[in-house]
Amino acid sequence: MQRNSIRPIAGGAILVALSLLLAACLLMPGKFTSELDVRKDGRFSFHYAGEIHFLPLSKKAKDDKADSTFTPSPCHNDDTMEEHPCTKEELASQKSDWEEEQARAAERRKQEAKSAAAFMGGIDPEDPRGAEELAERLRHQAGWRKVIYKGDGLYDVDFSLSGRLDHDFTFPTMERLPMANAFVQISLRQDGTLRIDAPGFGPASSGSPFSGMLQMAAPDGGKDADSTPVVDGTFTITTDSEILANNTNEGPQPDTAGKRLHWTINARGTAAPMTLLRLAR
Repeated sequence: MQRNSIRPIAGGAILVALSLLLAACLLMPGKFTSELDVRKDGRFSFHYAGEIHFLPLSKKAKDDKADSTFTPSPCHNDDTMEEHPCTKEELASQKSDWEEEQARAAERRKQEAKSAAAFMGGIDPEDPRGAEELAERLRHQAGWRKVIYKGDGLYDVDFSLSGRLDHDFTFPTMERLPMANAFVQISLRQDGTLRIDAPGFGPASSGSPFSGMLQMAAPDGGKDADSTPVVDGTFTITTDSEILANNTNEGPQPDTAGKRLHWTINARGTAAPMTLLRLAR
């Protein structure tokens, strides 16, 4: 006799894949433009306008739902493996297994919701008000000039901040969300150099790194599994500082602000943007 166990296994595989994805990538850019200007005296201004996907609030992250209707599996002879019409006893056994899995899944989702709320600074991803609560938090933070929730974990934002680089800088930072992954990082070194990395604009952000795993796990053959947002944007750095290293295709270009570095961010990218500048002492 064959048990009705295929769907629970597939659902578990999807859960594992999504857990890995979310652990590595809580936030993803969507369509955007971003600019960073760095002056050799340490002044800087950063701007990001466009989409940010908050993956735990997306429909994809909520796809781990148990089947709502019991569907019998084919029954086979244990010795010959020939298929035969299921008996009442076999159907009853299958349904009992399914009901037990439903109960386990419900308890699992309950515990996952608690864990997710703790991980997300108290925001419950199952609560429709959670998305707007996050938007309201961001509106109170410096630099977030616009935050509009569009649904399915998608935010339309405008962020702009200026200051002096006497400390490191990371974007985005979100109140009570210490695990948010960085799109752009500026690291100040003791020798007066400045390293700029944009890990959130790298190849792993331009598509789902777990798409194959999700497709194998999905009970529908993966038709809707790979729905991770796709990045489509540009990142530009202007500076009058000395450029010591960079990984653009064209290298530094002349600009009214000094020199310009430009990256097109999409699924064809091969490396996250990086440059090393020397500030004036």
